[in-house]
Amino acid sequence: MPTNAQRRETAQRKLERQLQRRAQRSKRQRILTVVGAMTALAVGAALIAAFVLTNDKGASTASTSSSAETTSTEAATPAARGGEGQLPVFKAAADLGANCQYPAAQKASKKVDAPNSGKVPTDPATISVSMSTDQGNIGLLLNNAEAPCTVNSFASLAQKGFFDDTICHRLTTAPELGVLQCGDPSGTGSGGPGYQFANEYPTNQYPEKDPALQNAVLYPRGTLAMANAGPGTNGSQFFLVYKDSKLPPNYTVFGTIDATGLATLDKIAEAGVADGGEDGKPATEVKVKSVLLD
Repeated sequence: MPTNAQRRETAQRKLERQLQRRAQRSKRQRILTVVGAMTALAVGAALIAAFVLTNDKGASTASTSSSAETTSTEAATPAARGGEGQLPVFKAAADLGANCQYPAAQKASKKVDAPNSGKVPTDPATISVSMSTDQGNIGLLLNNAEAPCTVNSFASLAQKGFFDDTICHRLTTAPELGVLQCGDPSGTGSGGPGYQFANEYPTNQYPEKDPALQNAVLYPRGTLAMANAGPGTNGSQFFLVYKDSKLPPNYTVFGTIDATGLATLDKIAEAGVADGGEDGKPATEVKVKSVLLD
């Protein structure tokens, strides 16, 4: 039978493991947070601190699967869904796309009109987009059948030239998170289109306040998703996943990246982050020349 001292030691180790896991989840969730100009000062300070913490090279402790290290340039294929640690199986709600709302938010970084609110079509199921950058082309396939409000906004911004001549301001090369973030004309990570909208898949596959929303799932290589500063704060910033990454399911997945795009992203990622860290401005500037619907 263990002694009291042994029981206390075991309890202490268990507590330390719990705190470590919480810190890991917090890091993954905050690393893609976009600081909104209208965020309260206290929250803004916390987000800035989170940005600094995510540059801590010793903070990531979870193991990286071999798939996370892949550099294959094959086009993204649909990943398995519904399994443990995977994105959930998509189940369309009866009112999917029936009432997309784009309320005003902070001042736009670049003047643009918000999309019309209300019902948007979910057909066609996919929309092809060509994103041209000075580092190479990135082909996108938007998933209109699963995230119609998001696709409607992205397509509207693209058609109005909102993304043209902007830079991709953030590259993350952490062991369990590999993304390039774009879509902010200010190039600071705090800009947007002057409106915001609600999360869609995968967030809408969970009950509100479900504890599972805090658990990391796999965002596979080749995923196109929205960055945000919390539920309902999507704007224009998006991120391109170039290696398997783990995040809570709080970031709307609205498309995939083609083989050419993955090759372009691999080249950008290989050059690394400007300051030599794991999160920050890309060492090689990435300028978006145009985003066009095919």
